[in-house]
Amino acid sequence: MPNELTWRKAIEKVLSAAPGAMHYRDITDTIIELGYRTSLGATPAATVSAHLTTAIKREGSNAPFEKVGKGLYISKTNGKRQAPTSDAAAFPEVEDSEEEQYDVVSSFGMFWRREEVEWTSNPKILGMQQIGAAAVDFSKQIGIYLLYDGREIIYVGRATERPLGKRLYEHTLDRLSSRWDRFSWFGILPVSENGTLGEPGESFAFAKLIPALEAILIEALEPRQNRKRGDDLSAVEYIQQSDPEIRKRAVKQAMETALSKL
Repeated sequence: MPNELTWRKAIEKVLSAAPGAMHYRDITDTIIELGYRTSLGATPAATVSAHLTTAIKREGSNAPFEKVGKGLYISKTNGKRQAPTSDAAAFPEVEDSEEEQYDVVSSFGMFWRREEVEWTSNPKILGMQQIGAAAVDFSKQIGIYLLYDGREIIYVGRATERPLGKRLYEHTLDRLSSRWDRFSWFGILPVSENGTLGEPGESFAFAKLIPALEAILIEALEPRQNRKRGDDLSAVEYIQQSDPEIRKRAVKQAMETALSKL
């Protein structure tokens, strides 16, 4: 795209027009909505966050934006220098390390539909970080998954020796085959900008393990007395993308039905 802005220019343009502080995920959404970028990669929000934090670290006070809260940034070049919005004020100033997702959980998906997957021995478990981003195949992801019958959790499993796609496929054939229609998953393999899955860390710090376990439980169980979601797991949530083979099959069936009526 000839008129496509660089990530840096797009970030500056969005922040300079903002009435106050913005979360980097909202900055990403705005960049996509306004068409400043069409080449998004698989992790656009992570890319925006990296550009912001890297610029501030390298340029210091010369950077055109500053961090005012957890994941929140404000422009210094629009001449207004507004105070942070109420959302920004709700967060104390934090170090960059606190903004990073804990190393235990890299990505997750909630209440994905079983019917959106073409179930074979090697299925594609497709997800997008945001609409317009490149799809990621999580079939090789390892971690924890849950099966639902409606909204009720009926099974909790782990995908380790056999990855997520293989484990879910097995549940289309075993005693649970007719009992579940949705699934959630929490994976530990990192996702690169080009959409491939990386290698897990060799070890996890104890200080990061406990909040990660708490976050998974809050997201999965949705306790009524917990006032927040799973400790910012939403920053790495992926939305489901239907396997293209399902649409192809539906089109083929529709054509065959139409032809049979001629």
